[in-house]
This record gives sequence, C-alpha cells and structure tokens, in this order.
Amino acid sequence: MTLAVRVIPCLDVDAGRVVKGVNFENLRDAGDPVELAAAYDAQGADELTFLDVTASTGDRGTMIDVVTRTAEQIFIPLTVGGGVRTVEDVDRLLRAGADKVSVNTAAIARPEVLREMSERFGSQCIVLSVDARTVPQGQAPTPSGWEVTTHGGKRGTGIDAVEWAVRGAELGVGEILLNSMDADGTKAGFDLPMIKAVRAAVTVPVIASGGAGKVEDFAPAVQSGADAVLAASVFHFGDLTIGQVKDAMRADGLTVR
Repeated sequence: MTLAVRVIPCLDVDAGRVVKGVNFENLRDAGDPVELAAAYDAQGADELTFLDVTASTGDRGTMIDVVTRTAEQIFIPLTVGGGVRTVEDVDRLLRAGADKVSVNTAAIARPEVLREMSERFGSQCIVLSVDARTVPQGQAPTPSGWEVTTHGGKRGTGIDAVEWAVRGAELGVGEILLNSMDADGTKAGFDLPMIKAVRAAVTVPVIASGGAGKVEDFAPAVQSGADAVLAASVFHFGDLTIGQVKDAMRADGLTVR
C-alpha cells in the first residue's frame, strides 16, 4: 500500500506575522497566520506547519496565543516549532491545540530531550527539524557533505546532517522535517541529493522543505524519497495553490490525498 503524499504549507511567524525571505534573510510580510491557516485548510492542505522563526534567536518560547487561535481555525493536523526546549514546552503547545511539535536547536544542545519527549507524548507527536546546508568551503567536511545549522541557518554546528537524522530516529522522533538552507526561498527546486541521502538512512517519514518554486518541483522530491512536501512563499504570495500542486503530482502518477 502506498501512503498518499501530504502537501504542507509552512507559516514562518515573526512577531505575530507570517514572513518569508531567501535563505532566512530579507524577510517580508506575508500576512496574518490565523487568516492564512484558515485559507489553507479550505484549499485542501493536508497539514499545516507553524514555525516561530525568531524564538530560538530571541531566546523565548513560541507564541501560545497565536498557536491557539490558529488551531481553532483549522481541522487538519498542526505542527508547531520554534523555541521548543523542554518536555513542558511540548505539553503547553499540545494543550494549546498543536498535534505535533517540531524541535531543532534544543535537541542539538541535548539530544536526550528527544527521547524524553517521544516517551512522554508518543513518537507521532515529535518532529526533528533538520536545517541542513552544504558545509562551507574552508570548514572541516562532514561525511555526507551537509551539516546541521541552528538559529535560522545562521550558525553551523559541524554535525553531519544525515547522521543527525539517524540519531533523531533512534531517539524516537516520528518524523524528520528536512529543510535545505541552501535552497530555502530560492524557488530553484528541492535539494534532491539531500532527500535521497536521508531517505536511504532512516525509515521514519521525511518531509522535504526548501526550494519549491513551481508545480513541477514537487514530484521529484517525492520520487527522491520524501513522504510529504512543504512550501511557504509560493503559497503565501499566490504563485501556486494547494490544488495545483496536487494535480501536478497526480499527473506524475503519485497518490495524493
């Protein structure tokens, strides 16, 4: 049985507004998260991801009130991330209406927190967000050639991205949100070699993120091993609709919801 591919719009939220830039810089306003969430639900999105993009950089928690208002407007699964550090943070977000919680920076600081979260709430609730980039020239290479970054892609860690995805799965996360920092916001297509490398290394679902620009970009990501495809600016600014993306994938022979 082939599972249907999920199409997931991503709301990058800063100071209560949805923003989008290129490689996480030059952010511009894309609207109100609650209004956009309701619109995507109506359009046929399979899930919604809400990332508080400055929570870790600003050393604060995710905005609970915006999460609550967003959750009240939609009837599809909601994943929330940004500034999630502890089991208590996960508890608070699930109570606010999130279905899943995405963790990045805190897990790098203390990987064991992933096991604590997945044991307390179940693997299906915990997503490891891997913001990966090609190791810059002049830095020590990693085995795969990609490294994990934190703080919106601004800080390299030297941790191999593929090995980190494997470690997350071993610690009990239910999904990997694989975001290519090289491709983010460029609209040049998903990072297919990275998707293939991570898919070959883990058995948990992989969500491909970063680089979507046209309807033809989505099917190759799935054919490279992604179980779901995530995009932001192409949806926010009206370049593409959820329906157009699903139709294009169907035309390529993929099963979509």
